[in-house]
Amino acid sequence: MTTQTTPMPEPTTLTDDPFALFSQWLADARASEPNDPEAMALATVDAQGRPSSRMVLLKGHGPEGFTFYTNFESRKAGELLASPEAALLFHWKSLRRQIRIEGPVVQVDAATADAYFASRPRVSQIGAWASDQSRPLDARETFEDRIKAVEARFAGTDVQRPPHWSGFRLVPRAMEFWLDRAFRLHERRRYEATGAGGWTTQMLYP
Repeated sequence: MTTQTTPMPEPTTLTDDPFALFSQWLADARASEPNDPEAMALATVDAQGRPSSRMVLLKGHGPEGFTFYTNFESRKAGELLASPEAALLFHWKSLRRQIRIEGPVVQVDAATADAYFASRPRVSQIGAWASDQSRPLDARETFEDRIKAVEARFAGTDVQRPPHWSGFRLVPRAMEFWLDRAFRLHERRRYEATGAGGWTTQMLYP
């Protein structure tokens, strides 16, 4: 007896709710990507308007925005605090899909940052204290010595969130979904917030 399986539906970018579409694509990526489906490129600009990008991890998402955490003394945090606008890019090679997100950035509240920090592995918590992120390091041994010192400081007790460590939330003003299609005839759709909780949508040439 042959068991028939139902084929997966053809993916699409057409929806009235870009957050629901994002959630579905992220769920698909979690099932198919070999590593870090939550990885996203974060683009910022400095005071002279010069762009910079790096990979960070998505730690929360929904209609309120897309959340990530960092050392607030890092380059990216300094740029976001001075120019609170950013762009995110998700690229899932296994799915041949891409999402671009643009909008203003706000800081998360202390309770939210505390809750997430408490959920991190202890070694990551210790690293948050030991690292002067983005600053020059004379030798790897210096960093390792600082890690040991922090371990000793918090021996037998919980590691508290450092005052210089917290999170940002990008509030989307625009979201753009891209699907790979054969012969480079890709599908591309942009959503823009209306300011009243709704979205306008427009298909774009690939």
